[in-house]
Amino acid sequence: MSEETKAPTAPEAPATAENEQATGAELTVNDLAALKQIIDVASQRGTFKPNEMVTVGQTYAKLEAFLAEIQAAQQAAETEQGA
Repeated sequence: MSEETKAPTAPEAPATAENEQATGAELTVNDLAALKQIIDVASQRGTFKPNEMVTVGQTYAKLEAFLAEIQAAQQAAETEQGA
């Protein structure tokens, strides 16, 4: 008999006004950041097969670049509001 292992569950994000108003299948920047962390953990644990690594890596790179753009835009908006 093989042993079954359960994947750890990610902690739920704290409730915010944005999360409470979201309905249906909406993704937030926080959701995308959580996905990035999930990929990090999964790759560290050797979850992906060698032939899957390229696709996972390309997707991770796109996600990382997108999140960096969002962060830069948020910082620019904060700078404009503070000036």
